[in-house]
Amino acid sequence: MSDSAKRFAPGWPLWIFLLAFLPLLIILGFWQLDRAEEKRAMQAQMDANRSAVAETLEQLQRQPDPSWRPLYLQGRFDPERIWLLDNRIRGGKAGVEVLQVFDDHASGDSLIVNRGWIPWPDRRQRPTVETPDQDVQLDAEALPSAEQGFTLGQSGGTSDWPKLISRVDLASMAAGVDRPLLGWTARLKTGSQAAFKLDWPALPMTASKHTAYAVQWFALAIALLALFIWAGFQSEHRGKNNNE
Repeated sequence: MSDSAKRFAPGWPLWIFLLAFLPLLIILGFWQLDRAEEKRAMQAQMDANRSAVAETLEQLQRQPDPSWRPLYLQGRFDPERIWLLDNRIRGGKAGVEVLQVFDDHASGDSLIVNRGWIPWPDRRQRPTVETPDQDVQLDAEALPSAEQGFTLGQSGGTSDWPKLISRVDLASMAAGVDRPLLGWTARLKTGSQAAFKLDWPALPMTASKHTAYAVQWFALAIALLALFIWAGFQSEHRGKNNNE
């Protein structure tokens, strides 16, 4: 046999390194595939709910899952109970989303409705929110409740209205209102009365992104395996050279 022939002998340090990291990379890859499937199912459910016929608030509350379903509201906004959701960027400009209590006349219930985005160029003075002084008809869609992943946080502690908040905490917000509020919110759809700028951002993570992350983890696993094989042959070759 030629002296240049190599025998695969990686040694126990390389085996430990491979067995420690290769399963982890594979697990992470399959976890991202599972997440991608969850996002595809979520998007399919959203599309199905959004294609449903618009319902009144009373009808929608009888649905097992009202999330993303079209909603028809008729009533009046509370001119005082307003929250400004801060740090919302549209077209490179800073602003806020306006969340306001709406009293639905047909059902007698109240909920928080996101009217959309307005600019806030001067941080020294809070933006003015104009509220219709008469009944309005709203085309909206229901947003997921807290248990379905809607981002929660702490609202501002000031007693002045409108209140500036950085995240939505329905429990804390409802504590400052003198009547019960539904446990989920709605946001206006394009063309609705009383709407501000409504270019809502897309979901933060799509199924395709999770799939791309899975490919990266699997690629790292293949690269690790290839490096292990290469190093195993190199280790044996160096051993022969040392013996000589």
